[in-house]
Amino acid sequence: MNQDREVRFEAAELRQAMQAEFEQLLAETAQALNQARDGAIIADSERIVHEAMARFRQKVYEKAVQMKADKAAKAAFSPSAQCPGNGAARQGRPRRKPSDGQRRDPD
Repeated sequence: MNQDREVRFEAAELRQAMQAEFEQLLAETAQALNQARDGAIIADSERIVHEAMARFRQKVYEKAVQMKADKAAKAAFSPSAQCPGNGAARQGRPRRKPSDGQRRDPD
């Protein structure tokens, strides 16, 4: 069984996580094009936009890999399943002591 294939995340989660970086990419693209000289829009802006896209592509991939790893780690960790005798089931209200001061036998 391949646990990595069982751990999934939605594109919407990645979109939300990358929203600020996406907005930055759009701002850099607009700025590069707006600062380009008339008649030299491609020459003045292509490299800048290409580099901004490369940085964004790397950030998206890194974020996606990290999200997958985080979900896999979370899915693999189950505190209650790891320690069957952890005592959580035994916790509750303390029993009242018998009036004669003697301890009760465990049930």
